[in-house]
Amino acid sequence: MRVTMIGTGYVGLVSGTCFADFGHNVTCVDNDRGKVERLRAGGIPIYEPGLELLVAENVQAGRLAFTDEPAEAIAGADAVFIAVGTPSRRGDGHADLSFVYAAAEQIADLIDGFTVVVTKSTVPVGTGDEIERIIRARRPDADFAVVSNPEFLREGAAIEDFKRPDRVVVGTDDERARSIMTELYRPLYLNETPIVFTGRRTSELIKYAANAFLAMKITFINEIADLCEALDADVQQVARGIGLDKRIGSKFLHAGPGYGGSCFPKDTIALVRTALDAESPVTLIETTVQVNTARKKAMAAKVIAAAGGDVQGKRVGVLGLTFKPNTDDMRDAPSLDILPALQQAGAEVSAFDPEGREALHMLPGIAMCADAYEVARDADALVIITEWDQFRALDLERLKSLMKTPTIVDLRNIYQPKEMQAAGFHYVSIGRGAPDKVKAAEGHDAREAAPAAATALS
Repeated sequence: MRVTMIGTGYVGLVSGTCFADFGHNVTCVDNDRGKVERLRAGGIPIYEPGLELLVAENVQAGRLAFTDEPAEAIAGADAVFIAVGTPSRRGDGHADLSFVYAAAEQIADLIDGFTVVVTKSTVPVGTGDEIERIIRARRPDADFAVVSNPEFLREGAAIEDFKRPDRVVVGTDDERARSIMTELYRPLYLNETPIVFTGRRTSELIKYAANAFLAMKITFINEIADLCEALDADVQQVARGIGLDKRIGSKFLHAGPGYGGSCFPKDTIALVRTALDAESPVTLIETTVQVNTARKKAMAAKVIAAAGGDVQGKRVGVLGLTFKPNTDDMRDAPSLDILPALQQAGAEVSAFDPEGREALHMLPGIAMCADAYEVARDADALVIITEWDQFRALDLERLKSLMKTPTIVDLRNIYQPKEMQAAGFHYVSIGRGAPDKVKAAEGHDAREAAPAAATALS
């Protein structure tokens, strides 16, 4: 089938490349000529494991092409996907749909024959209705159907998620569109991937509801982590204990400095705004947004406390800047809150991230280092913000010898407290008491705590 992808950002490039790898003929359109030329030359504008090779293979096979001339790509296409950005709008938090609507106008002028117009971008409920109105107003004679097909790609694992998804959601009531979408995803259908057909508005809401639920799950375990610290319990054991319940599941139960990235922050805020406009507020999600924002800001205080309560004139080294490993995405990363707060408290901050190139202009005044050990040199404290694999097996003896003061603040819990204590570090993590405190707390008779707990809950 002939597929056109409007937008070569994260979603558009990954989706277009994977559709090409399924055997479809895909043309990715972008109005940035420099970006298109870079893609044609084999350059990839984002970091995603495996993507560069997959793009090269499909370009060479003749199934994947890039252009800044939309006319030929859109005319005659069986399906045209809108995969442009929908950032939070300044001032009110609503999703900025200007790029989506501009793409709809462009598509309206160029489609020829029956065309399925597919919204891949994350958009509020009712956006498909507006896209249909825009196209119909510009081309009353056009034969088309507007479909919602939200993406559920995790940065760092996007190719695997596209090719082996939990489900594919398609929002349409048009039988011709349903047939085309089924054929597009036929390789997944043959592998018995559930394809969920719904109404268009329901499909649009599924995307926001899914991200909001996962954001709440992260925020929940972070609050439990704080409670664990107060009670000298271990949040990782709590997470395992509840995660083995199939009704809950173990994913997204990893305590840390708060969620960030391109999806959860903007999508939760957009859903809150949509709900308020519909006079049906989503209080749980509103609270999730507030708690997560406060948590990211509070992490600097945790670092300062670990460093003795004052970082004025001290050197703080940071490992990891991106919002998660295996991506170069800095959008709403916790580091963007933590590092400026440390600087404001008087710290000299150095950092290393394998792919966080954008940090150079997003975090002014930060000394960027070549590796983890350069970051550790003469540091009064070392902070792990992003759990890149290469940070999981550091040479602890070497690290300690380089540091001025052997203090490590592990905001991702990638090391064990007893191991770090034995290695001579003052080690602070998330939701886990110091080894001696945990041991002492576990020795208490639980019956002694029961009356107090009952009183507190009455």
